[in-house]
Amino acid sequence: MIKRLVAGIALFAHVAMASAQHEITVEVFNANDDSPMSGASVRVMGTPYEGQTNKSGQVMIHTIKTGNYVVTASYLGFQSQQRTVSIPNDRTVRISLESATLLTDEVIVQATRATENTATTYKNLNKADIAKNNLGQDIPYLLDQTPGVVISSDAGAGIGYTSMRIRGSDGQRTNVTVNGIPLNDAESLGSFFINLPDFASSVDNVQIQRGVGTSTNGAGAFGASLNIQTNTLNETPYAELDNSFGSYNSWRNTLRLGTGLIDDKFSFDGRLSRIKSDGYIDRATSDLQSFFLSGSWYGKNSLLRANVFGGKEKTYQAWYGTPESRLTGDREAMEAYAYDDGLTDYEIENLLNSDRRYNKYLYDNETDNYQQTHYQLLFSSALSSQLTLNTALHYTRGKGYYEQFRDSDELADYGLSSVIVAGNTVEETDLVRQRWLNNHFYGGTYSLVYKPAGGVEITWGGAYNQYKGGHYGDIVWSRYPLFTERNYLNEAGNSFNTSYRYYDGDATKKDFNTYLKASYRLNDLFLFADVQYRHIDYGIAGIDNDQRDITQDASFDFFNPKIGVTYQLSAASNVYASYALANKEPIRSDFTDWPVGQSPKAEQLHDFEAGYRVRSPQFNIGINGYAMLYKNQLIPTGQLNDVGSTLRKNVEVSYRIGVEFDGRWMPSDWFAWGTTLAYSQNKIKNFTEVVGDVENFYKITDISFSPDWVASSELAFTPWKPLELALLSKYVSSQYLDNTSSSERIIDGFFVNNLRVVYHTSFWKLKNIGLSLLVNNLFNEKYSASGFTWGYYLSETDRVSYNYYYPQATTNFLLGLNLKF
Repeated sequence: MIKRLVAGIALFAHVAMASAQHEITVEVFNANDDSPMSGASVRVMGTPYEGQTNKSGQVMIHTIKTGNYVVTASYLGFQSQQRTVSIPNDRTVRISLESATLLTDEVIVQATRATENTATTYKNLNKADIAKNNLGQDIPYLLDQTPGVVISSDAGAGIGYTSMRIRGSDGQRTNVTVNGIPLNDAESLGSFFINLPDFASSVDNVQIQRGVGTSTNGAGAFGASLNIQTNTLNETPYAELDNSFGSYNSWRNTLRLGTGLIDDKFSFDGRLSRIKSDGYIDRATSDLQSFFLSGSWYGKNSLLRANVFGGKEKTYQAWYGTPESRLTGDREAMEAYAYDDGLTDYEIENLLNSDRRYNKYLYDNETDNYQQTHYQLLFSSALSSQLTLNTALHYTRGKGYYEQFRDSDELADYGLSSVIVAGNTVEETDLVRQRWLNNHFYGGTYSLVYKPAGGVEITWGGAYNQYKGGHYGDIVWSRYPLFTERNYLNEAGNSFNTSYRYYDGDATKKDFNTYLKASYRLNDLFLFADVQYRHIDYGIAGIDNDQRDITQDASFDFFNPKIGVTYQLSAASNVYASYALANKEPIRSDFTDWPVGQSPKAEQLHDFEAGYRVRSPQFNIGINGYAMLYKNQLIPTGQLNDVGSTLRKNVEVSYRIGVEFDGRWMPSDWFAWGTTLAYSQNKIKNFTEVVGDVENFYKITDISFSPDWVASSELAFTPWKPLELALLSKYVSSQYLDNTSSSERIIDGFFVNNLRVVYHTSFWKLKNIGLSLLVNNLFNEKYSASGFTWGYYLSETDRVSYNYYYPQATTNFLLGLNLKF
């Protein structure tokens, strides 16, 4: 399989390189003073080509076939211009750009974005790229065709809780910002897109930077950065209705409205969304609602935008996974698992009579309930032709709980003494508990971008953010009274309603960072330097759910320098190399789940990147090699805590070394092939596994959840203009559930294909009628993309392991209708 993929990519590169026919030179000038504009973006519409002008304001476009093309030139702060070019008749195209009458939204994210000559690896997705696959699945599913990405869904079909790994690193190592404002949860450092369902419908563009990337706000990036920009100015009024329906009774209804530009100064946009699904896994239902509101004021030199967006979710729990014995149908192994895991009679019956869609949970309200609202106030101003200021204030309010039924829990686990009922001593009871989060996150960000003449650009930016969060748990019902004065018999006379808070704690986190970036262009050489200082104060107080006093404080000071160099080989190609040092704090569960008396250490990463990029009207190719060398990396053990979070431990020396390919070939206007390939070795040196009283030492071993190979392919055909057919393929090699490289604890590799059909037309007063069909897992592959494991030793050599997997949906579909007025 891999040999065929590699051969196909080699053929891709060879055929693409051999297709040279003509070339044109595009010259971009400032209309105000007729000076050449260095760094202007030039695109050839309908092709993959996008490049930047050199110091003389020129870009030479090679390997362009005979025909008519639309060439677009753009530069921040100037009005984009288009020219229609006939090849080979026109060889030189001159484009003059005039100053923009309005400050554009692109300035909001410029401080945290990588560009063509930045010495790092990145991928840009525009609004059209996102919309093609946006039929209600979560954001990770829309990024699946980008290099090194592995996605998974608890419910199996991409609606509900989803996860994403990039280069083997999970979401806690992926820095996510929305308009430059941190989205990662301050304590877990994860990004939970389920709290913002259908958020992709309000996204204008996304940049994914792999590795450490450039300095940004929020938690440090140890695998990637996801830089999201929401809706930008739409100058004309619009109304848009999206509806989709699919397998497992999945529905999405989205309404978008916009006023366009009013009096050349104001605009307002809004969105309402609802997504519902029964899920592929039994009872893994999702009921999701969200909204997005935005209002803007545009001046010639200033921009003020206010965004309010949020979501509310109710999701039936499916995080416990499916035991391996249930997937294989091994009844004897299922019975052994049921005994060791303490399943009740009705839980055993559910296990034995289920299939790969098995869900351990049977209680009707075993649900996660959470609401989150974001407030953003963004201000940008062009203080001069060379200096731009960006500032933002933000506040996020989150509150919610998940509810669980517990069978015969011991009262002592809740800090309670035994009770006397009908003359009998009761030490355990059935109960229903809720675990709550109640948090506030607020702060401000800033950046000052200075672009004087002479190829210099300097950016100073940073942020101060503060988090306050409550963690508490309530018993809301029990079979027996917990304390007499607060219990009463229900109507049936045989159970008791209670209200008892069995743990209560809070946390505060203060996060300050400031960074300084500088780049300098010397003919064909681009030099880049970036330094960030970050200070964190984190405090936890109170009693945790296991009745431990977890009161503790931690403080971190991080110094994160980065340097890079890019050399322009030609107008269409460059090579680059960079080094970055990054430090990252532990997450909340690292503090609360570690043994008493032990504390996790901060992680450190040395990231070396080098690559080659080449672009033409027929193809874009990027090849990148990296070495990510860790000290004290917190790696997943393969086990989960009692709320489904991954348990982690520090390892002194580990590394990820790999190479990535990202290419797109478009030999004609009716066919395009995009493909990615990532190969890596992900290792731990001198690792000691501890299982109970048994210790196992490994001189070198694989990091869990880190496949060697990840590849994707998108074959797109446009037989006639309104219709596009695309075959989307994804291959992920095997990956280990823990850090022992044991074939007994492994996730098998998989190869999955999806079919996408998109048809767009206009009719009468409708600007667009769009029909989309997405058939997922076309060939009915039975696979899992994630899982966990636990076990114990009967003796020093006799090990018992229980593996759990998250089965992904078999063949399923989503059908969408878009109406734009």
